Amino acid sequence: MVQGSYERFAHIYDELMQDIPYDQYVSWVMEHAPSNDYPTLLDVGCGTGTLSLQFHEAGYNVTGIDLSEEMLAVANDRFQEVGVSIPLFAMSMDQLEGFSEIDVVTIPIDSINYLQEDREVVETLKRVHSTLREGGQLFFDVHSLYKMDEIFMDSPFTYDDGVITYIWFTEPAEYEHSVFHQMTFFVKDETSDLFERFDEEHFQRTYPIEQYIEWLTNIGFSKVIITADWQNTEPTEESERIFIRAIK
Repeated sequence: MVQGSYERFAHIYDELMQDIPYDQYVSWVMEHAPSNDYPTLLDVGCGTGTLSLQFHEAGYNVTGIDLSEEMLAVANDRFQEVGVSIPLFAMSMDQLEGFSEIDVVTIPIDSINYLQEDREVVETLKRVHSTLREGGQLFFDVHSLYKMDEIFMDSPFTYDDGVITYIWFTEPAEYEHSVFHQMTFFVKDETSDLFERFDEEHFQRTYPIEQYIEWLTNIGFSKVIITADWQNTEPTEESERIFIRAIK
């Protein structure tokens, strides 16, 4: 799924994701799948558990899965700190199994774009479909073609807040609409004021909106709704993030 161990990256992930409006993600799900009856929600690619916890607090019966055990360890610490018990499982999304009659499945924050092969994307969507109850809903988001082909190609990107510094290079990967990320991090040790360096290499790939719709329809989802950029509006040529809701 990801080229890179996430061993050290997991511990700074939340600092780097502070600009993500997680509350809007929860609102999107709640608008179409209200939490009045304590519905089951499977958070696929849950990472460090930020959204899982917010879904729990919003009234969903949450379970989280992620390929990275390091991410899940951070998520578990997060839940323990606030006295919350959310089951977590280490599992690749294209090997999703052991769940049935789920009300809501989420694959948030472009997690599905880390799958390298289109067959892995299709297999993930098939397994999600079989996991959902009739009328259950899948919510996920992906990078647009514009973001993958244009914005990501404007590297290098840099960040420095005095504690975490990174230099992020990107280049086209082997597939159309794919990108290879090379990131070098320098993280300050609070006890010594020295900086530790580590490197991460990640791959992401996306597809035209029409391809996602075709896959979902062929798998058996009865309705697919597309919006963009955290708004209830149709995508444009310069939309950066595509939001997809599919109903079984």
